[in-house]
Amino acid sequence: PGPTVFRPDGEYGNVILTRYPVVKKHFLDLSYRGREPRGALDLRLEVRGRRLRVVATHLGLGIRERRYQVDKLLGHLKKETSLPVVLMGDINEWFPLSGTLRRLNRFLGRSPSPGTFPSFLPLLALDRIWIHPGECLASIGVHKSPLARRASDHLPLKAGIWIR
Repeated sequence: PGPTVFRPDGEYGNVILTRYPVVKKHFLDLSYRGREPRGALDLRLEVRGRRLRVVATHLGLGIRERRYQVDKLLGHLKKETSLPVVLMGDINEWFPLSGTLRRLNRFLGRSPSPGTFPSFLPLLALDRIWIHPGECLASIGVHKSPLARRASDHLPLKAGIWIR
């Protein structure tokens, strides 16, 4: 877990569920002044004898807020580039040609972006998964089911990856 909000009814934030051993965990604070606290959870996993970096995030709603968060996130990702990386989360970017997405694509490579929002008619690609290097990406798809549509206003996004 990587909580960002602590309330009497529970903690809210990011989580990565994995069957693989976690070798290292880092929480990156992406909070922007005056806005809801945000963060990124950065794990190193041991997957069949190989290391994999998995980062989960949920970016903010404001343009300046997302720009700040992507700056900080990319600065953090650039500190260690030796491992394959999976970056995933609700990027909250409504415009496919935005500077935010262009910068992420430039660093991580362009990735398929099927619609996930709103779950009842998924037209917008607010949720994204990047796999770097790109040849590690096997597939990306949306999990569509009645239960998924009831569970959230976003449909789950899933990726198949090759670890080399």
